[in-house]
Amino acid sequence: MQALCFPLAFLAVRLAVRADSEGAWCYDSQDPKCGSTHWEEIAPACGGPAQSPINIDLHLVQRDSTLGPIIFQGYDSAPPGPWTLENDGHTVLLRVDTGPKSHLEIWGAGLPSPAYRALQLHFHWGRPGRAGSEHSLDGQRHPMEMHVVHMNTKYQSMGEALHHPDGIAVLAVLLEEQDCDNANFSAIVSGLKNVSVRGNSVNLKSTFPLASLLPDASRLSSYYRYSGSLTTPGCEPAVVWTIFENAVPIGRTQVAQFQTVPQAGTLGSRPAPLTDNFRPQQPLGGRRILASLGASIRAAAPPLAPTLTSVHGALLGLGLSMGLWQGP
Repeated sequence: MQALCFPLAFLAVRLAVRADSEGAWCYDSQDPKCGSTHWEEIAPACGGPAQSPINIDLHLVQRDSTLGPIIFQGYDSAPPGPWTLENDGHTVLLRVDTGPKSHLEIWGAGLPSPAYRALQLHFHWGRPGRAGSEHSLDGQRHPMEMHVVHMNTKYQSMGEALHHPDGIAVLAVLLEEQDCDNANFSAIVSGLKNVSVRGNSVNLKSTFPLASLLPDASRLSSYYRYSGSLTTPGCEPAVVWTIFENAVPIGRTQVAQFQTVPQAGTLGSRPAPLTDNFRPQQPLGGRRILASLGASIRAAAPPLAPTLTSVHGALLGLGLSMGLWQGP
C-alpha cells in the first residue's frame, strides 16, 4: 500500500454501486433536468430518511467500544479473477466478484453477521480544482472518494439484499492528492482507454490485492460507522457505511485523468467528460455516527463565557426592573 513515484500513463475511471433505471437519472453536472433533485421521481426512497452521503461531524460522533479491527479475508493477495472494468455512462465499475465462492470478504468490527462479500469498486470525483468526495470529515471534503461495495452473504442476490438494512456494507476511502502517482491504482487506470464509450467493458490483464487501495494496515482501525443508503438511485436504505478516517494518496495527474472519463452522450455527438459525479450530502436526522476505538473524536465545544458587555447589560436590566418595581 505504499505510494510510489514514477511515470505512468493514465486515463480516467469511476465506479458505481448499480445502474438502476438506466438512462432515467443523472448527476446535476450532466443535466439538471434529471439530476439529484429529481431522483425521488424515479426512486421514491431517494426522498426518504436515512440517506447518504453525510458530513461526519467529529463533535457529534460517539465512541463505540465494540468497533474493533475489521477482519479482511483475501484482501492481501491477488485473486484469480477475472475482474471486469465497465463504463456505464455515470461511472466506471470494477467488478471483483467471482461468485458465491469468492474469498474476498469482511466481517467483525460491529458488522452484522455472518460476513460480507466484495462485489465491486467505484469512485466519485469533482471537476478540476473542486473536491469530489461524497462524505466529509468536519466539513472537509477530498478530491475523490472510493467505495468498496459488499453484500451480506446470507442473501442470494443484490435485489434481495437491498430490501434489508443489513444487506450492503460499503468501505469508503477518501483520496487525497499528492505530486507523485500512486502505482497501486495503475491496473485500474491503464484499462480506462478500453472503456472510453458507454457500455464498453474489458477484463483486466491482472488482478491485485484489494488491500493495496486501502489505508495502511496500522490505520484500518480508525473509522466511522453509520446506517445509510446507496448514493445513486434507487437510494435504498440498506447500507452499513464504514468511512476510514485516514485518506489514501493518489497522484494529481491521476485525478486529472479521472476527470476525462466520457459520460453518456446523445447518438452521434462527442460526449463531454464526466465530472462532479457525487450526490449532495443528506440530513443526518436522528441517526448516530459511531467512532471506532482508533478514530478521532472532538469534545463538544463548552458554552461561551458571558462577556463583560453581556454581564453589564444584564445588570443594567436588573437595575432597571428593580427601579420600575414599586414594592408594597
